[in-house]
Amino acid sequence: MLYIAEEKKKLGNDQYKAQNYQNALKLYTDAISLCPDSAAYYGNRAACYMMLLNYNSALTDARHAIRIDPGFEKAYVRVAKCCLALGDIIGTEQAVKMVNELNSLSTAVAAEQTAAQKLRQLEATIQANYDTKSYRNVVFYLDSALKLAPACLKYRLLKAECLAFLGRCDEALDIAVSVMKLDTTSADAIYVRGLCLYYTDNLDKGILHFERALTLDPDHYKSKQMRSKCKQLKEMKENGNMLFKSGRYREAHVIYTDALKIDEHNKDINSKLLYNRALVNTRIGNLREAVADCNRVLELNSQYLKALLLRARCYNDLEKFEESVADYETALQLEKTPEIKRMLREAKFALKKSKRKDYYKILGIGRNASDDEIKKAYRKKALVHHPDRHANSSAEERKEEELKFKEVGEAYAILSDAHKKSRYDSGQDIEEQEQADFDPNQMFRTFFQFNGGGRNNSSFNFEF
Repeated sequence: MLYIAEEKKKLGNDQYKAQNYQNALKLYTDAISLCPDSAAYYGNRAACYMMLLNYNSALTDARHAIRIDPGFEKAYVRVAKCCLALGDIIGTEQAVKMVNELNSLSTAVAAEQTAAQKLRQLEATIQANYDTKSYRNVVFYLDSALKLAPACLKYRLLKAECLAFLGRCDEALDIAVSVMKLDTTSADAIYVRGLCLYYTDNLDKGILHFERALTLDPDHYKSKQMRSKCKQLKEMKENGNMLFKSGRYREAHVIYTDALKIDEHNKDINSKLLYNRALVNTRIGNLREAVADCNRVLELNSQYLKALLLRARCYNDLEKFEESVADYETALQLEKTPEIKRMLREAKFALKKSKRKDYYKILGIGRNASDDEIKKAYRKKALVHHPDRHANSSAEERKEEELKFKEVGEAYAILSDAHKKSRYDSGQDIEEQEQADFDPNQMFRTFFQFNGGGRNNSSFNFEF
């Protein structure tokens, strides 16, 4: 039996040297089954497992070899290397100590001793940054730690958790899934998957994952925290939506505001809460607050089309027409639909109209003013700004009043003519087409001759 076992070991060594580690592994296993009390066979298989990056199995074999032969120096070296790869600093230091006790001149684990010291320092730095929620720094230092301990699941899952906090959920999920392939009962991996679901607004699935993690580890504190936070956000979000749909806007505003305080890192949910609050603000007339909420949404997610369209609408209502056009143009780049094209055309039209003289504003009347109201408004404004009334004013003041007098006349000329008024209301530039030769004094004389207060001679002068 011993002879056959030795032959298996030799064949295994040949395969190992040829880097055929799977074949070598099988041969070393055959040797062990024939001679289970050989520390060397376990040592060889441990080395093979290490080449296959299976550090847990390698560590088990190296420790078994030590139990058979407590003076097996190479086995302690392999324990040190495996413990380091797995992020077990104490295990590494203990193995290094045993190697040095067995052979004080050995340098076989000098690199592991240095690496363990560095890893201890890195862990302290990682913890300090984690405590202050400096997650980018945590990821940076974890990458350094993983170079020293590439098989450390704790480091990998902590990195995944921080990536989720940073909104990099796809990367976090990849890590969690890779760990679960190695350990399907890892509560930490399931917690990270739940975290990814939570940060992508899959609250129900997130809750299920946190509950599963707690089934595996009832004391898993982070899962308890996240399950509670998930349920709270879900309830508040649903309550806010219910209040909004029932028209209880101010109550909905309070709920959304409180919900936004729960987790500042959840960009996906917070962007939806902010958008909903922006809608509420439009319902209660807080247009500027609605714009501010949309601004925050777009800071979190520049592709949030609904927020862009809502802000464009608010800008239009606030008469910030250029900003409205800019938002609709951006929206059209995101989604080229007939509806957005129509809204952009309307916004451009509103911008064009805003740059014309507002004749309704000049006369101080509403857009639905009757003919009689237009006449009364003209009479009042014309008398206020007539040049004769300001004959004793400074040259600058006279010039200003003459300009206003002319604008009042232009406004009346357009709004008192049904055809011109219709064209003006439809956005046509009437003032450019027909007002170049407009005479406000002639308009004034004509008005008062035919609308009372005038005389029937051509040398009419109105008395103030």
